[in-house]
Formats: sequence, C-alpha cells, structure tokens
Amino acid sequence: MTLTQAIVFGIVQGLTEFLPISSTAHLRIVPALLGWDDPGAAFTAVIQLGTLVAVLLYFSRDIVSMIGGVLGGLRRGKLLETSDARMGWMIVAGTVPVVIVGLLFKKQIETTLRSLYVIAGAMIALAGMLMLAEWSVRRRQRQAHALREMNGLGWWDAIVVGCAQCVALIPGSSRSGCTITGGLVMGMSRVTAARFSFLLSLPAVFAAGIFELIHARHDLLATQEHVHDLVIATFVSFVVGYASIAFLLGYLKKHTTWLFIIYRLALGGLLLALLRTGNLTP
Repeated sequence: MTLTQAIVFGIVQGLTEFLPISSTAHLRIVPALLGWDDPGAAFTAVIQLGTLVAVLLYFSRDIVSMIGGVLGGLRRGKLLETSDARMGWMIVAGTVPVVIVGLLFKKQIETTLRSLYVIAGAMIALAGMLMLAEWSVRRRQRQAHALREMNGLGWWDAIVVGCAQCVALIPGSSRSGCTITGGLVMGMSRVTAARFSFLLSLPAVFAAGIFELIHARHDLLATQEHVHDLVIATFVSFVVGYASIAFLLGYLKKHTTWLFIIYRLALGGLLLALLRTGNLTP
C-alpha cells in the first residue's frame, strides 16, 4: 500500500462511515475502480477505530453521562435509576444481536459477502428500506404524530435498532443506514435516529476493531510500512469522520435522507452495469 492509498482509504472510511451509504462498500468499490487491491475486512475493521474516536470525542458529554449513570447504578444496586443509566444499558442490549450474528457469520462476512454483486444488491435493497422508512415518517407527520426524541426511547427501540444493525454486517448495507432506518421505522426524528445510531455503533465498532487487530496482527503489523499505513489511514478516518458526524446531524435537521437514497440507487445500478459489461470483476 502506498501513502496515497492509505490516505484515500482513510478519507473514504471517515466520509462514509456515518453517512448511510456504507463505508465497507466504498472501501471495496474505490480500490476496484482504481485497480488497487482490496484492503481486506481486517484492515477495514481496524481503521474504523479512527471513526470510533471521532464518535467518542463528538458525543463525549453524552458518553460520560451514560458511563457515570451505569457505574452509579451498579454502586447503589439500582441499575436503571437514572435516564443516563437506562440509555447505557439500552446501548448494551442493542449491541448483543450484532455480536452474536457477527461471530456466527464471520467467515462469510470476510469472504463471499465481499463480492461486488452482494454489495450492489445491498446498496439497492437498503435504499428501498430507507425509502419505506421515509414514507413512514411522512405519514406520521401528516397524521400530526410527534416524532420521538432521545428522552422518549425505550428498550424495544434498542432491540429493534440493534437487530437492524445486524443487517449492516452485509457489505454495502451500511451500519448507519440500517440503524437510522430502524430508528425512523420506530418513529424517531431523523436527528434522534442518527444520534442513537452513532452511540449504538460504539461497542460493536470497538469490539470488531480490537478483535481484527489481534486476530490479523501478523499481517497488519508485519512491517514498519504496514504499521505506518494503518496509523495514517486510521488518523485520516478520525479527522474526516468527525467532520462527517457534524455534517450529517446538521443536514438531517432540515432535510430528509432522500439524497442518500438516490445516491445508493445510482451507485448500485452503476456497479451492476460495470459488472455485467465486464469492466469490474466481482
């Protein structure tokens, strides 16, 4: 990997991790279009730690409050005493499904599911799901039903959105896209769905990144150049990821997700066309 490739991979990861357009898909598509080697699932998982730090920094106040609430509840023997403690345990509960499914299908996720045919299909399929979620939001608004905010979320929301996160294990589906879709279906406002999506991603991204770093350390850290590339890509993903979070939350305050729906449909269709004509190999 060259320095340029490491920087490009970091930019792609940081830019697409939080937008509902799939970072894994773009880290597979970009090198395919440029004639580069696939960086691999392990490299992708590790550089996600950069975007993890971006979430930790951006939502530091919320995270500190949740951790304080959970620890305080454990100390007093009242686990759900405060709203912060409940939110913390809801994040834990919402993470359980993706951990189980991720471990069960780890081999397929890292191999056969990285096919560009699978990615193209997932891009289009989730665009359709997000489209249905947007229609459900519009119907609620027409019926004068208030969209739900963070302080109105409950356990069922955490479980449903957590199960939606499992779909994100399929490259091309998008972690934020799946969880935002789940949040919209549950009646959350777009900003609330995005905020909950980012917070819910923390345990899963951390666990996946550390697991892959340990599991594939002999390949990822084989030489000083390998380490150098990994560090650069991770740092760039952190910087770009932080800006991406700020952009998406600001954007969703005034806009729908239709921009991303159209983008997913266009990119998925383009991929299928390139694969069909032989300009890309799956």
